[in-house]
Amino acid sequence: MNVKDFDYELPERLIAQDPLEDRSSSRLLVLDKKTGQRTHTHFREITSYLKKVIA
Repeated sequence: MNVKDFDYELPERLIAQDPLEDRSSSRLLVLDKKTGQRTHTHFREITSYLKKVIA
């Protein structure tokens, strides 16, 4: 793998300048490592993707 493989054009207008007022509405991309499936969702759904940890 080469670092140049990660070079791409990103128009300045697509770069967020301020956070969303409702941060739970931020977009979230989830990758299932077993299947390679990508899911587009919102940050408010993150708990459904995190493993439960028993203290």
